[in-house]
Amino acid sequence: MFKVARASQYLAITGAGIEDIKLSKKSWVFPWQSCTVFDVSPVNYTFKVQAMSAEKLPFVLPAVFTIGPRVDDDDALILYARLISPHDKESNHVHELVEGVIEGETRVLAASMTMEEIFKGTKEFKKEVFDKVQLELNQFGLVIYNANVKQLVDVPGHEYFSYLGQKTQMEAANQARIDVSEAKMKGEIGAKERTGLTVQNAAKIDAESKIISMQRQGEGTKEEIKVKTEVKVFENQKEADVAKANAELAMKKAAWTKDAQVAEVEATKAVALREAELQTQVEKMNALTRTEKLKAEFLSKASVEYETKVQEANWELYNKQKQAEALLYEKQKQAEAQKAEADAAFYTKQREAEGLVALASAQGTYLRTLLDAVQNDYSCLRDFLMINNGIYQEIAKTNALAVRDLQPKISVWNHGGEQGGGGSGNAMKDIAGLYKMLPPVLDTVYDQTGMQPPAWMGTLSK
Repeated sequence: MFKVARASQYLAITGAGIEDIKLSKKSWVFPWQSCTVFDVSPVNYTFKVQAMSAEKLPFVLPAVFTIGPRVDDDDALILYARLISPHDKESNHVHELVEGVIEGETRVLAASMTMEEIFKGTKEFKKEVFDKVQLELNQFGLVIYNANVKQLVDVPGHEYFSYLGQKTQMEAANQARIDVSEAKMKGEIGAKERTGLTVQNAAKIDAESKIISMQRQGEGTKEEIKVKTEVKVFENQKEADVAKANAELAMKKAAWTKDAQVAEVEATKAVALREAELQTQVEKMNALTRTEKLKAEFLSKASVEYETKVQEANWELYNKQKQAEALLYEKQKQAEAQKAEADAAFYTKQREAEGLVALASAQGTYLRTLLDAVQNDYSCLRDFLMINNGIYQEIAKTNALAVRDLQPKISVWNHGGEQGGGGSGNAMKDIAGLYKMLPPVLDTVYDQTGMQPPAWMGTLSK
């Protein structure tokens, strides 16, 4: 019988004429031979492996492995056909076999690592598990096509990862508060620094502007002197040219005169002619000498004036530069002094505030101690504080000073020793005593206040 396997299947043939196992996609199967068809497509196995780290902290490792036979290796495929293919690849037997290999290798590897190493090195942990499991599966002709290790999960009653997440959240929140405080501090410091730099740059720009202005003025003065000097030299050259032309004209006139005189009286005027030639040469030399002298005088004067103006301009520019540098230095020192004063004032106020807070806290503690000592009797506490602080002594002293300043006058009146009997007599005596008491009373009022009694009551004799 001729059999053909599907694309994901192989034929495993044993029997007569075959030493071990023959694998084929299609083949003749004879009566004295046995043929088994097995599927080589991979299968997904989902596990939740419980393991324990080196610190003896249990955890759950969810994982999904895609495992199948190694189709590119004939020896591995024969192993799979011999050991696994007799069973259904999705049966409990195969599932337990694969799960046992994965759990064993995972637990051994986890026991050699700390929880922090497992959590932070998930990628390396996955690779280690993958490699060790693959070594064990090679003896069954199986290969791992894909391994997906999910996030570690806490075992009920051991919430390590939950606590670790809470710790990370709290650390992030605290770090955020610290960052906000530091950013606020840097912002305030940066604002103060920018203000100081603005003042310094403004003073520097003002000083540079003044220096540039003085340089421009010096350059303008220098150019003006240069132009005047060139004009003066040009005028001197023109005057020399005029003098030279005049001399040449005089020479030509003398020559013409000489020729005329020679033509007329050559014999008789030879001496005169020679004298005229000598005289002409003398005048020419005198004219050249005067020209050179004038030229030298004017040129020397112009050079002296130019050098003088240049020196004055340089000196004035130097003074302005030094003044600007001194002003800039003074402004910088003033800014530094103001900053130092502000820092000192801030520190002083801060220390005063801390002292007041400490004093208030100490006084509050002292009052609470006294109040506990008198069993919350506020009247007793008030009397103690007034006695302890000398309030009663101050009140007595103030009253004594007030009475002393009044300077009262005391008058003693004697009504006599009249005695009588009878009811009507006693009544009249009381009325008489009242009238007798009025004069001393009115007299005392007058002495103390200066007020006179009404006219209808009479007048006091003084």
